[in-house]
Amino acid sequence: MTGTPEKAATWTGRTRVGARGPGTSALGMGTWAIGGPWTSNGRAAGWGDVDDDVSVRTVHASAEAGVRLFDTADCYGAGHSERVLGRALKALPQSVRSDITVATKFGNVFDEASRAGGGTDLTPAGIRRACAASLRRLGVEAIDVYQLHPGVTEPAEAEEVVAVLEELADEGKVRWYGTSCDDPEVVRLFGRAPRAVSVQTQLNVFGGTGRVLDEARTGGLGVLARTPLAMGLLGGRYGTTHRPAPGDVRLDTPYWDYFDEATMPAWLDRLTAVRELLTSDGRTLAQGSLCYLWGLSPEIIPIPGARTPQQAEENAKALAHGPLEESVVAEIDALLADSPERR
Repeated sequence: MTGTPEKAATWTGRTRVGARGPGTSALGMGTWAIGGPWTSNGRAAGWGDVDDDVSVRTVHASAEAGVRLFDTADCYGAGHSERVLGRALKALPQSVRSDITVATKFGNVFDEASRAGGGTDLTPAGIRRACAASLRRLGVEAIDVYQLHPGVTEPAEAEEVVAVLEELADEGKVRWYGTSCDDPEVVRLFGRAPRAVSVQTQLNVFGGTGRVLDEARTGGLGVLARTPLAMGLLGGRYGTTHRPAPGDVRLDTPYWDYFDEATMPAWLDRLTAVRELLTSDGRTLAQGSLCYLWGLSPEIIPIPGARTPQQAEENAKALAHGPLEESVVAEIDALLADSPERR
């Protein structure tokens, strides 16, 4: 996916979730962090303690700045993220709320009372239970984009999930659906599904999975870019002497190693190599990192997380800057060609 000068010139800050999905803002907000502490398979899976009132103000700050897509998952905080997001959205003016797309995910098993989880359940009954619980926590009659979270490794398994999602859509409980399981073959299958509109995949200046982006384009699926700020590394606050606090999921996960003691220096070196390009034209480092993704394709919707209104406001100001120029994107790609995340 590569942007063009013509597309950049017509930048409006609005887009559509895939070829068939709802119109929304070109920037979303991820809400994993506002779920607070919880564990998954015995490991810390949250981002530390949170203040729910601050979290609500953070959602409101995003909405006031023009963000119209909010991404969560039923397991974040063992249901807590959905409840807080639902509370925040309920307090918005109807004129704003009616323009907001809510995306959540299903498939992980957890217990709300103990705030602990482990394993998956993608049986038809399990998906239906998860959907009913998310509707209750979010306080909505229908989920705008319902996303498969984990657990599928074969297209045949994905076909069974899609069949249930189609039933839920027919029943009015789900408007559209997508996949956060970004295996290329699974993405291809979703691209053929009637009401599938999105794939969520790891994507930032350090790289992403090319086959997933190709399958998304072929299938008319929008791309929700998770980790667009490399779990906070691209915000510029962290260094080898300032890492996330103990108990933060970013220190203990198999999915990325941005903050591991052995690998963090190399990531910081890569960041230094492109910092000047990302901060061109008055952008902050975080804003430039988001604008880079729109430079790849204006149809990509980054979903950076935020824990404070200030973070939400800074992220949203990227909308006023718009995509990085194609030549700048190409220079960044060349400088980061050695990144292990360019697959």
